Amino acid sequence: MFEEKRVPDRQVRAAQTDTTVRVYRSCPPAVADAALEEQRGGAGPVTPSFRLAAYDSENGRKPGHERILAIDLTREGFEQALQGHVEWVPERDLDHTPLNFQAIRLHDELADEWITAVTDVTPVMRDIAGLLATDQLHLAVKLVPHEPPYPTP
Repeated sequence: MFEEKRVPDRQVRAAQTDTTVRVYRSCPPAVADAALEEQRGGAGPVTPSFRLAAYDSENGRKPGHERILAIDLTREGFEQALQGHVEWVPERDLDHTPLNFQAIRLHDELADEWITAVTDVTPVMRDIAGLLATDQLHLAVKLVPHEPPYPTP
């Protein structure tokens, strides 16, 4: 009999390497500038979902969330962060429509020793929003980072 493969109701998906996992934080410009200069994570919720970060920040248009930072964490640090205060929320499509599975948002402070790099992905987020505004979904999708399922402990 045919069995349909479906996405689990809750799934951690993240851009990742053998040694790091990427999370995103939206913040005001001054906070982003300081975080980039100091290579620190700052305070506030983070998510490994680029699309959820786009939704949370309204593609960088929401007041106080105009900049989106990609924070690369050690895998050990990410797994430790998963042990803290987590919230499951609907994953979003590029047009911010809720999908049929949930993504994770982390609410605990990121320890500096977990952070391997902090980069600004606001330009990419805004490029995607511009492409979507001109009905170029096929091009917007190509800019979204690949986020395969993360093997949760």
